[in-house]
Amino acid sequence: MGRKSAKIANKKGAADKARAALYTRMLKDVFMASKKGGPDLGSNFLLKVAVERAKKFNVPKDNIDKAIKKGQGSDGVGYEDITYEGYGPDGVAIFIEASTNNATRTVSNVRSYFRKCSGSLGVTGSLQFVFEHKSVFTIPTDGIDEDDFTLSMIDGGAEDVENEGDMFKVTGAMEAFGAIQEKLQELNLTPEEASLVRIPLNKKEVTNEESLELIDKLLDMLEDDEDVVTVYHNLEEDDDEESNED
Repeated sequence: MGRKSAKIANKKGAADKARAALYTRMLKDVFMASKKGGPDLGSNFLLKVAVERAKKFNVPKDNIDKAIKKGQGSDGVGYEDITYEGYGPDGVAIFIEASTNNATRTVSNVRSYFRKCSGSLGVTGSLQFVFEHKSVFTIPTDGIDEDDFTLSMIDGGAEDVENEGDMFKVTGAMEAFGAIQEKLQELNLTPEEASLVRIPLNKKEVTNEESLELIDKLLDMLEDDEDVVTVYHNLEEDDDEESNED
């Protein structure tokens, strides 16, 4: 294979990996929404949002249907939600949300990832003052009056409304999730995303290249685990690299 062909193949491989990771994340969102609120899109607001978003990114319908059924325990095995808290290299805090049918397997895997990357798994509650639990919604700005929308969202329990260009980002307390959701439905608006997220209260700056490589490796291993739903961290990142949570 020539150098040019190899370069094209590498780019394609990276693109395929990114698409697979996106599909996995979308399907985990569908699974969790189905598990928590039932399989009916008409009555399960979160599932409706998750399914519509997955379709927008061309996730195959069969995969979406399987994720919904899995959330209902159609395979005869129940899943339980578990969280794990730990520290990566240089004291970077990492909070993991998982859903598993075998807690022994999951904790063993998670512990091994931390150990392999010079980190340590902590006890539950060790990061309670590092992250705060928030309701976050993103809504397309098309055709929406910003002032009216902001007032409506505050009336619905939101703490903050940010205009990010093509999207409004609405943030509120964890307890306000239902009220904000109802206000959006009242306004006949369907968000692109709707979720409870853990936002770091402070960021950890890491400059050591070896530590950064280990942190990236640890985050990748956690996110690739089939039982892990979401991974949060407080690593300070460059603006062009920073993601919402992972």
